[in-house]
Amino acid sequence: MKPILGITMGDAAGIGPELILKAFRTEQLHAICRPLIIGSVAVMEFYRRRLGIPVGFRGVTSAGGAEYRPGVLDVLDLGLVDVASLQVGVVHATPGKAAVVYTQEAGRLALEGEVDAIVSAPLNKEAMRAAGYQFEGQTQILGEMAGSKRFGMILLLGNLRVMMLTTHCALQEACRAVTKERVLGMLTLADESLRAFGIQNPRIAVAGLNPHAGVGGLFGRVEVVGSIPAIEAARAAGINAIGPIPADVVFLKARDGEYDLVLAMYHDQANMAGKLLGFGEVVTVIAGIPFIRISVGHGTAFDIAGKGVANQQNFVLAIEKAAELAILKKGQA
Repeated sequence: MKPILGITMGDAAGIGPELILKAFRTEQLHAICRPLIIGSVAVMEFYRRRLGIPVGFRGVTSAGGAEYRPGVLDVLDLGLVDVASLQVGVVHATPGKAAVVYTQEAGRLALEGEVDAIVSAPLNKEAMRAAGYQFEGQTQILGEMAGSKRFGMILLLGNLRVMMLTTHCALQEACRAVTKERVLGMLTLADESLRAFGIQNPRIAVAGLNPHAGVGGLFGRVEVVGSIPAIEAARAAGINAIGPIPADVVFLKARDGEYDLVLAMYHDQANMAGKLLGFGEVVTVIAGIPFIRISVGHGTAFDIAGKGVANQQNFVLAIEKAAELAILKKGQA
């Protein structure tokens, strides 16, 4: 059986609904998965009319009510957004709250085994905060729902895999977070995740934070007191950790196959590498949770929302990767 993918609509004021419409306007993806859209029928109809994309919808009240017929998308209709007052491309608390609820419902369905994987359209963190939530993003929402003590985000770009030590926080906070305990914890998580992908004895490179990875403390001591002790402890525990490697070369080496994953020290260090090497081709997976969740490598793009110019290929890649991993997981069960 094709895997059931719970696909969240994301922020209704962003490009999420458009991406879903464009991704499923042909039957290509129906051949590899059974999609269940988690969001609002009214919002999807609003964008279908606005953009003139011929995709049909069928509202359902539970995952069990979906029929998964090609050409008609089953939408688990949670509503929560009044299309009469929806401001496309504008930060607002209402769609921000709705996007969080859609994510939480997807997490519930995944935990209960009603969907085989989650694919997330982007939510807007400013809108989410306006709605009163303090989550860093969807990774934290789903990680906490799953009760995971340790979770993180991995960027996927072909054979390049990058995990972030820290994600959405100020750079000075990210620098303070490079401790032995945190680096060791993420190395352990990375090793476990790669083995789950079928990679035996994965080679995990730790990126330096300071120029030239600090040069033994000459350009900062973060590596000396944080990264290096963590790498030594990881190796003692049987993890093939390497580094710290200067950040200006480590990603190229990983792209060329020298490492199976790079542990980046902060958000932009990871994302600059991924987007320079393959903008529009990066998808993300959450490590450390008991279900598969894949997302696009971009945000809500409010500047182009509702204009019909969003490129859906990254979203299609996310769906394809989710289906691939869901099938792999079923085969391992």
